Amino acid sequence: MSLLLDDEQRMLRDSAHAFLEARSPVAALRALRDRRDAQGHDPALWREIAELGWPAAVLPEAHGGLDVGFKGLAAVFEQTGRTLAATPLLSSVVLGGGLLQAAGSDAQRDHWLPRVARGEALLALALDETPRHDPTRVALRAERHEGGWRLEGSKDFVLDGHIAERLIVVARSAGAPGDAAGLSLFLVDPTTAGVAVERTWMVDSRNAARVRLAGVTLDDSALLGVPGAAWAPLDAVLDRARLCLAAETLGVIVQAFERTVAYLKERVQFDVPIGSFQALQHRMARLYVEIQLLESSIAAAAEAVDGGRADAAQLVSLAKARASDLGEKALNEAVQLHGGIGVTDEFDLGLYVKRARVLQQTFGDGTFHRHRYALCRGF
Repeated sequence: MSLLLDDEQRMLRDSAHAFLEARSPVAALRALRDRRDAQGHDPALWREIAELGWPAAVLPEAHGGLDVGFKGLAAVFEQTGRTLAATPLLSSVVLGGGLLQAAGSDAQRDHWLPRVARGEALLALALDETPRHDPTRVALRAERHEGGWRLEGSKDFVLDGHIAERLIVVARSAGAPGDAAGLSLFLVDPTTAGVAVERTWMVDSRNAARVRLAGVTLDDSALLGVPGAAWAPLDAVLDRARLCLAAETLGVIVQAFERTVAYLKERVQFDVPIGSFQALQHRMARLYVEIQLLESSIAAAAEAVDGGRADAAQLVSLAKARASDLGEKALNEAVQLHGGIGVTDEFDLGLYVKRARVLQQTFGDGTFHRHRYALCRGF
């Protein structure tokens, strides 16, 4: 196993770094937030990203993808974390495209995946219904109705839900909340009668939505895969998303760390830079070591995901738990070492703090993933 990027993956990372520094700096997120942008992302920027091939990176070549793998895409997500770039890459490609690839029929894949790869179709996963992530605690019901299906229930925290052309709704067609068995996936047009999508603003100024389905009727063509058997593809695709979120968190942490090191070298107290104080050097040295451990954890998880290995789930949970915990610790340290300026809105560090907090909770925090890791290890 190699934890290093190959030449193609390094080129993807380096091109992403250069592009985002030039086209999507932190100021771009501020602009989206301050004007309360209707889309929550820049469509022109997304078209440029599609031209660079990022949406196609992990999709199969047969459907217009590049099949680079998640190790390469994780390197891209790390760069989006460094500049706080707002894109539908996670919701539309990793989650939406991933579920279509894993569970969709040939006709569904042929229709949607080439459009996702070109950045033309935006998708969103409607999964969670409770304040804390739990992919088995689905209560939204899917029942047979006049030869088709009838969906009733609600979803919260649907990433990019208000801009999605289609929602992939996780519904319970059998069993009770908490059961992994009995889950089904449905491709739902948000303009269908009975579907209500309400945009919400998260603390980091990103897109989410509440989705309500009241007596929504669908035919069998809306079903992805086999009824009641959605857990296996859903769990695998969620792990890919968690890997990407861990990589983005790494980018947030590294950028905050580098800014803090630079500040410690510039800030003078008692006629010397405060970075010369041994106590502060020790704090930064400890953070540096933990950042290296997180990098290794993410690289190992990416290798396992791309290789389809049996230990992929536990390595992803290890990486996501480390990322969630270190994101909180590192950003707290950054704010404290900057002093009062660290919490002002005019200073970019506060935006990194908010993004780290959302990433920490998305698809499972450290507590969730330590528990999941223990289950994977047989405890």
